[in-house]
Formats: sequence, structure tokens, C-alpha cells
Amino acid sequence: MQLSRRFQVGSFHIRINWLIAICVIITALTFGNLGIWQLGRAAEKVDAQSALEEELRESASPIETIPKGHLHRANPEMRNRHVVLEGEYLNDKTILLLAEFFDSQIGYGVVTPLRINSTGEIVLVHRGWTSGILPPNTAPSIRPVEGPVEVTAQVFVPPSNYRVIPSEIDPNQWPLRMRSLEIDVISEILGEAIFPFEVRLTENQAGTLVRHWPDVFADVNQNLSYAIQWFSFGLLVLFISVFASSNLWSLVNGNDRT
Repeated sequence: MQLSRRFQVGSFHIRINWLIAICVIITALTFGNLGIWQLGRAAEKVDAQSALEEELRESASPIETIPKGHLHRANPEMRNRHVVLEGEYLNDKTILLLAEFFDSQIGYGVVTPLRINSTGEIVLVHRGWTSGILPPNTAPSIRPVEGPVEVTAQVFVPPSNYRVIPSEIDPNQWPLRMRSLEIDVISEILGEAIFPFEVRLTENQAGTLVRHWPDVFADVNQNLSYAIQWFSFGLLVLFISVFASSNLWSLVNGNDRT
């Protein structure tokens, strides 16, 4: 039995050693399977994140039931936690966050305090984005919501590297304009204690504007990078084998005389 055989198509020729070819194919398939496995892991993470989000939405509890001792950044249970708020917006105490963008358009983030019925506590509710491209002397549209409301929102816990930009604030000029949401400063201006995190309205809630903040996604970048790496290795093995066993490189460079 011949271990190798020469094939020719026009000026292109290749010599295939069957044992080496089998090893090359097995190696390429192995790399390919590793890439597919990494894609599968990424899909599992996305599905798990979706299931977690759905579970959090369904298990949303009144915000006032969260124990005070749990209200700190280091508590992982606070991140993206869904909560229910029952109370009334303090429309005349709205805060506008400067230079927030949506679809490359500059505008404002609209944060309206909401007073909880059961405790009287104030929670800063980020309602979304409103346009800042307006005619002269035109106030931003904040669409106040009157009367009692029940809304669902997500607690936003800033990352450890989150930078608060101090603002020069005129406490007598409402709505306040700030570059970053300074909860301690707002608490001092209002003269009341405030829930220590902002909450962001979920879809179709009373007072929701344009929800411009990024969604929470599962971190699959590493899996996708590994998948690309394994697929690349598989293709590289095939290309090197073809170039080593044929005159393709000579044809590409125009040096083949056959």
C-alpha cells in the first residue's frame, strides 16, 4: 500500500502522505471542536444571564424590605437587584445629569426622587434620557408623573473605578444640573436621608423615558476570543500542511516553472 500519492490539477500539484494527512485532519478537527466548545460555553453564559434576569424580575421585592446592613457596594446581591417602589415622584426636585448620550445625541439623564409610601424614605429614580438639542430658552422635557405610582426598577451599584465628577450646584435652581449623581450632596440639599444607590426604571414603568444605559450582558468576550483562537489554529494547520505538501507557495510567488 502506497503511503503517499501525487495529485495534479493544471500547474498545481500536491503530494499527500496519508498518515500525515490523517494526523493533520485530526489536529484541525480537534482545534475546531475546542472552538465550538468555547462558543457553547458563551451561549450557556448568555442563557444563564437571561434566566437570572427573568428570576430577578419575578422576585422583585419592595425596596424598603432590604436590610440596611446589605446596602453597600461589596454586597454582590445588590448588583442589578430588581425592586418595587410604591410612592410619589417629587417632580419639583428633579435632577438633570449633563452630557448623557443616546444614539450619538447629547442630552440629559433625568433623575426624579420618589418618596416611598410606607417609610417616607426618598429614592433617586433614574427615569432615562431626554434630548438636550432644544430651541433657545426651552426647558428639557422631563414629563412629570403626578399621583401615586408603583414601579419596578434595578438597583445600580457603581463599579469600583466609577468616578464622580463634582459639580457647582445652585441649590435654589431646580431642576438641579449635575455632571454626576452625587447622592450625598443631594441628600444635604434636600435635608433628608436618601437610599444610597440610584435605581433605574425597567421598561414600561410610570415615568420611563428613553432607557439609554447599557444592558447587563454576560461576559462572553473571553470565550469568543478563545473560540477565534482555536479556529485560527485549525485553519493554520491546514494551510501550513497544504503549503508544505504542494507547490502553492511557488505559484503564489510566480516562481514555479512547471
